[in-house]
Amino acid sequence: MLARRKTITVKIGNILIGGDHPVAIQSMTKTKTSDIEETIRQIEELEGAGCEIVRLAVKNSLDASALSKIKKAVKIPLVGDIHFNWRLAIQAIDSGVDKIRLNPGNIYKKEELKGIVSALKNAKIPLRVGVNSGSVKESNSKRLTMPDRLVASALDYVKTLESLKFYDIVISLKASNVLDTVEAYEKIAKLCDYPLHLGVTATGLPYAGAIKSSIALGSLLMNGIGDTLRISLTDKPQQEVAVAKIILESLSIRRFGPQIISCPTCGRCEVDLEKIARDLELRISASGRKLYSKPLKIAIMGCVVNGPGEAKEADIGVAFGKKEGLLFKKGKPVRKISSGECVDTLIKEISKGL
Repeated sequence: MLARRKTITVKIGNILIGGDHPVAIQSMTKTKTSDIEETIRQIEELEGAGCEIVRLAVKNSLDASALSKIKKAVKIPLVGDIHFNWRLAIQAIDSGVDKIRLNPGNIYKKEELKGIVSALKNAKIPLRVGVNSGSVKESNSKRLTMPDRLVASALDYVKTLESLKFYDIVISLKASNVLDTVEAYEKIAKLCDYPLHLGVTATGLPYAGAIKSSIALGSLLMNGIGDTLRISLTDKPQQEVAVAKIILESLSIRRFGPQIISCPTCGRCEVDLEKIARDLELRISASGRKLYSKPLKIAIMGCVVNGPGEAKEADIGVAFGKKEGLLFKKGKPVRKISSGECVDTLIKEISKGL
């Protein structure tokens, strides 16, 4: 078990973050928020994929007013994402969001913050101070690095909020550069006890974005830093959730259902292992990953070199040889099965609780 950084606890709708609470998965809708029907549909898809907090862009008054109808139609906590116009933040709060995000780079006047803080206090909801490298204000000192600029921007903003007697705060410091992101979070983690929302911004297309995010967020989470996370991909938001779940599962921070371990295959493999693994994943996904309530490891191995050993280490597994495989349960061989019956057999065994 990884030791977590100690933070205060913040409540976002029905989700608690910080303290000893689970690291929560967040994503963001990619619809126009004023398109209420389409936005609700995407939120429901995200919730089905395992998302726990959803952020929505609030570009104008139409978006802000739409939030009240969206809020009534969904159960998941909603975050209003506000830039430039401080009045939209107040309108979003009045529409019932569970948190708002402000960018210190474009909403920073104290008089404006006073109005927002007053509304936040009345609604009893938190604020995320979301600093991005692309919009961080220019530093008075040219010698400050990007991580230092991100940290300074966030802490200056927090200082203003604290002067207004507001402490229900979450912080994020996102850069598109992995090393800048990691350094910024490591530095601020030592300087405050507010929960941190992790992310790398503008990571790009799915393959590169997943890798960049995994390197940055994985290294931070391994050091106990991070209370929520969002994977930013140029892709469907459900894919962001899928990557987030894999990162958390890989570090044994959380479990969301059966975990599949499969070998990369080589010239020794004599079955279509890729098809078997994909078919099994689809069957598990179709079940909502609720086939088995406890953490479960499933091994699908393509040859006799490492296959039997890996299958024995899993809760259930199959090690293939020539066209057929040996089924293992709890480390013990059970019987031989064909490649064609592999998926059905595994699903049946998992469904009955092994």
